[in-house]
Amino acid sequence: MTPFRGIALKLVSIFLFSIMAACIKAAAEHVPPGQAVFFRSLFAMPIIFMWLAHRGELRTGLKVKNPMGHFWRGLIGTSAMAMGFAALGLLPLPEVTAIGYAAPLLTVIFAAMFLGERVRLFRLSAVGIGLVGVIIVLYPRLTILGGADPYSVATLGAFLALGSAAFRALAQIHIRKLVQTDQTSAIVFYFSLTATGLSLLTLPFGWVIPTSTEAVLLVSAGLIGGIAQIFLTSAYRFADASTVAPFDYASMLFAIAIGYFIFEEVPTEIMLAGVSLIIAAGIFIIWRERQLGLKRGSRQTLTPQG
Repeated sequence: MTPFRGIALKLVSIFLFSIMAACIKAAAEHVPPGQAVFFRSLFAMPIIFMWLAHRGELRTGLKVKNPMGHFWRGLIGTSAMAMGFAALGLLPLPEVTAIGYAAPLLTVIFAAMFLGERVRLFRLSAVGIGLVGVIIVLYPRLTILGGADPYSVATLGAFLALGSAAFRALAQIHIRKLVQTDQTSAIVFYFSLTATGLSLLTLPFGWVIPTSTEAVLLVSAGLIGGIAQIFLTSAYRFADASTVAPFDYASMLFAIAIGYFIFEEVPTEIMLAGVSLIIAAGIFIIWRERQLGLKRGSRQTLTPQG
């Protein structure tokens, strides 16, 4: 184990995923979410395929013992990705990132519900604090007292971001089951394959001919997403999951910087207060799981898009 290399790879992957999200956001005004999912998934596949060939895992890494498990993981993950991409077109990038931090909190709850994992008082309390943080972030978008219009696009974006987080948590539960039978490389590859196929089903519902700039952004999102996935997966070869997991929250720094300099988005004090609670709760959960010796269920396959 070389933890510093693992941490460096994780930070690079998180930065690349933030750039990918910015590409999707920049094209979101004209390009529908289903079409964005198609480009993100299709153009990631050659990168992942070449990576597997380089590692000599094409023959063994793509064999599966639970094909229906991969289908359901793909369906849930694709839904999470589509809702997340839709939210990017309606909300500031830092806000979508903050709401997305609900995913690991919900994973703890779903693990208890569906996997029978025992959740003790300390972790349950941390989840509760984190969810309070999520409510604080959502408050201005979802309540009349907070000044929100219940029929506004921003309110819809908040629901989509929260739905994306919930589906990402469900996808993580499926991943925890899949890693018991199949390799991580297969999980990564077949998710991209499934997402590409499922996104084509949205073709009759408003796909557009992208401009040259939008086409570059969409193809770049796929290529960058594929590269980021490789860095993310590689990070876990050099360091324990509990060591690199807290660096997920570096995405907020990247999101704030990208949002400010590219999209002229300034995070509110309420959002920063809420996300501080979420991050504190998330780090405590990671620390507690490490103390309890719990496996994080191939966390490397859980990307910000599902």
